[in-house]
Amino acid sequence: MNNDVRDFTQMGTEVSQQETLLRKTYGLLAWSFVPCAAGAYASMVFNPLAMIGNRWVMLAIVFGFFYGMCFAIEKNRYSQTGVILLMVFTFGMGVLLGPLLQYSGMFPNGGKLVGIAATMTAAVFFTMAALARKANINTHALGKFLATGAIVLIVGIVANIFLQLPMLSLSISGLFVVFSSLMIMWQIRMVLEGGEDSHISAALSIFIAIYNLFSSLVQLLLAFAGSDD
Repeated sequence: MNNDVRDFTQMGTEVSQQETLLRKTYGLLAWSFVPCAAGAYASMVFNPLAMIGNRWVMLAIVFGFFYGMCFAIEKNRYSQTGVILLMVFTFGMGVLLGPLLQYSGMFPNGGKLVGIAATMTAAVFFTMAALARKANINTHALGKFLATGAIVLIVGIVANIFLQLPMLSLSISGLFVVFSSLMIMWQIRMVLEGGEDSHISAALSIFIAIYNLFSSLVQLLLAFAGSDD
């Protein structure tokens, strides 16, 4: 095992190994949102996804990037290379977020709703993090439940690619809010219980959950509270 990973936090010596790993996870997670924000800004300015044109080609690129980068990060989960790949991944995810933020700009209250979604996302994260420490949770059972939920969501996403039903899309967004919230709690519990030994993998999992939570909340708020007057 190669542990030549830079520590992104300053920690005392009298802490458990799990607490140390969790703090490193939080530090790396915080850094990961810097390239994500840069990618979203670049996407809104240059709109590179619009250059692709063909919808199916774009979907293939998106899925290939997402799963390919996740695989590469996991292969380098104990090295500094994994950190660099994570930053590249979060930049790319920011680029993919750009069109949604551009769409929100079409609403007079779009900026406000994005801000509300960000606030709600932060509130959910801190709540789930606190529950992960305090609540009596069966981590194994929760993991099995989330695995089933992931399959349901994947089936729903694939179906919606072909059906393009607004209500199905909103239902998927609602499920993602619940799924992502529980995923944050589960991943933190895994770290605290010693079931995760890489802060890179933990940060990746939590980043994806926060990303999906935020984007889903934005879509739901725009659908139900967006005003085009």
